[in-house]
Amino acid sequence: MTAGGRLDPVELGLPHRDPFLFVDAILELIPGESATGQKTFAAGDPIFEGHFPGNPIIPGVILVEALAQTAGLAVAKPGERLLLSAIRGMKFPASCGPEEVITLKASKAGGVAGLVQCEVSARVGERVVAQGSIVLSATRG
Repeated sequence: MTAGGRLDPVELGLPHRDPFLFVDAILELIPGESATGQKTFAAGDPIFEGHFPGNPIIPGVILVEALAQTAGLAVAKPGERLLLSAIRGMKFPASCGPEEVITLKASKAGGVAGLVQCEVSARVGERVVAQGSIVLSATRG
């Protein structure tokens, strides 16, 4: 278990790279069980040019991807890559925008036959901006 530090998600094995890397740091990791990460989108990020001009918000699909990346770090075994296979009951009760610090949490809820289900949430402070379940599927390589 790690806690209290900031771990680099790429050094931990996350295969994503810019511009599709949506986790800045891992704050806590219990391998095989859970992870807490963080992401802050810069005001100049090109995503905000079209979503939405004058009222920039982070798209829900990007929040889901950030949560899937966090979940992958939480539950992947050495040499295993996990792909997002299903999104279940995802809700977006509030929006978030540029320069807000988003806390990403993922916990393993179960698994069977190469599939892993994780409960996930994204928060800005106490405000929930995304919450639900995702399913990841294991691949080798």
